[in-house]
Amino acid sequence: MFDFPIPIVVTASRVPETARSTAASVSVVDSSTLAHLGAPLVGDYLRLLPSTAVSVSGPAGSLTEVRIRGAEANHTLLFIDGIRANDPAAGNTPRFELLNADLASRIELVRGTQSALWGSEAIGGVVAVEGDPGTKSGASLMAEGGSFATYRGSAAGTYVGKDFTAALAVAGQKSRGTDAFDGTGDKDGYDNASLRGRVTWAAAPKVELGLSGFATSGLSQFDGYSPDTFKHADTLDNTRNKLGAVRGWVSAGAIGDRLSGTFSASLLGSSNLNRLDRTEINRTRADRRTLSGELRHHSQIAGIDQHIILAVEQEDENFHTRDVAYGGFSNQDRSRRHRSATLEWKGEWRALTGDVAVRRDGFNRFRDATTVRASLLARLGGGFEATASYGEGIAQPTFFDLYGFFPGSFVGNPLLVPESSRGEEASLRWHDARWNVSLTGYRQRLRDEIVSSVDYTSAINSNGTSRRDGVELEVGWSPSPALRLRAQGAFLHATEPMTATTQIKETRRPRWSGALVADGETGRFSYGASMAYAGPRSDFDFDQYATVRLGGYALASARIGWKLDGRTELFARVANAFDRHYQDVVGYRPSGRSVNGGVRIAVGR
Repeated sequence: MFDFPIPIVVTASRVPETARSTAASVSVVDSSTLAHLGAPLVGDYLRLLPSTAVSVSGPAGSLTEVRIRGAEANHTLLFIDGIRANDPAAGNTPRFELLNADLASRIELVRGTQSALWGSEAIGGVVAVEGDPGTKSGASLMAEGGSFATYRGSAAGTYVGKDFTAALAVAGQKSRGTDAFDGTGDKDGYDNASLRGRVTWAAAPKVELGLSGFATSGLSQFDGYSPDTFKHADTLDNTRNKLGAVRGWVSAGAIGDRLSGTFSASLLGSSNLNRLDRTEINRTRADRRTLSGELRHHSQIAGIDQHIILAVEQEDENFHTRDVAYGGFSNQDRSRRHRSATLEWKGEWRALTGDVAVRRDGFNRFRDATTVRASLLARLGGGFEATASYGEGIAQPTFFDLYGFFPGSFVGNPLLVPESSRGEEASLRWHDARWNVSLTGYRQRLRDEIVSSVDYTSAINSNGTSRRDGVELEVGWSPSPALRLRAQGAFLHATEPMTATTQIKETRRPRWSGALVADGETGRFSYGASMAYAGPRSDFDFDQYATVRLGGYALASARIGWKLDGRTELFARVANAFDRHYQDVVGYRPSGRSVNGGVRIAVGR
């Protein structure tokens, strides 16, 4: 999604850069788009971005998986306010169903393999969700209610002083939901509560100390499998998920200085409790402790403006699981350590910008890995640019892959090695003061994929190669603040090996997808509308034990706001406006049309 004015990108390199100066494929959802569309969850916005397949297992708030460019759901790396936020207690997957969009001021997506910069899980791409950076003092309140007994509210405050800034925000959502099974049973609802905070202190000229953190807790009700028939049924399953983290840092110097650097430490904790009605089935919890340091050198040599960045990191993870259903036989207490070193060079010479990164990841539980990334952007004149890049990626085995145990059905495999990926992409771009157009083609190959064994009793590294090829087209037009239009369409061909010589289509990945977004404001009115399209795709039905076809669908949403005065805005919002009946996951029905209304009050902004 194009953003006007030109956005700063923070995850396509270890040096912040503009979207027009990076060879990476980047989409940014800015604060205006977030406000004008008003969707409740981060996953709602990811549907609008190129080559991003979002699968929700039921109504809003249910398990949400994101597959970028045909990659697996655990091949997306998530950062929240600069903290690596993939859940180590849930297979290293991002918990998008927990991400309340009311605490986000910006969402950034970098597509393509980025492991040479950021390490494991960055095979499909990187998503960065940021809160209010604290640039203006003020406060705001928001309340909304509507269909399916849905309620939503948030409060935020920011203080900006000469040397000190502080920002704090809280948000909550609750919905009775709808029946995900067949529409006639018990309602499958959700609730979540989130907190985000950030403080910074300029201790000396160009020396900053900072502390940031977030916490979220969500309850999701869903329909699981009958313990008698082992088939999908209208059950009373529910899961309580908690995720929280804190990060502290000290930085010296600015990005353009000859020398600058940052040292940081973070702690993330998560827990997941699964129950049938009020009876506990099992629970998992994990924590991740990270120490990292980054040294940056900036110079100009022979007309080349260049940055050299060296980053080192140590990560320690602990994982615990407890069960009731199996009498504690599947209990696990595991730990692992991971160290890495990254070296990146970024240079600009006349009409060329180049970037090369090399990273070494050392693991104490499985094989080490080295990844490389290289890119080149050429400005051709007349607003035209051409880019090309190559990248390698890895995804480490999860704790469950390595040590998971369920009596009589699954035993982990500690001999697994990380999954590995290689990919190339090339783009042709054109832009002027109002237009942005980009055409991108890419190719990715995944090896050593971690899959179930033939008898489904363990995990193994596949001998074959999964293939992902695609094309993305993006168009943006911004004639004035009263109107911004963005459109994108994508084609994907994703297959995995069935035998040594046969490839089959990957599930839950539409071949064709796209989106239209329009928003703006004039006078007292603000408005936004979107339509996301996902084409037909396949899924595996465990009841039939066969692959089935899911039809394509288009989801339309809109919001309009009217300012009573400089502080108060009334708004109305509709989601799934055409009341489409569709399924992202076979057997799970999302909600129909919903209509909501609310009020937003701002002070000092």
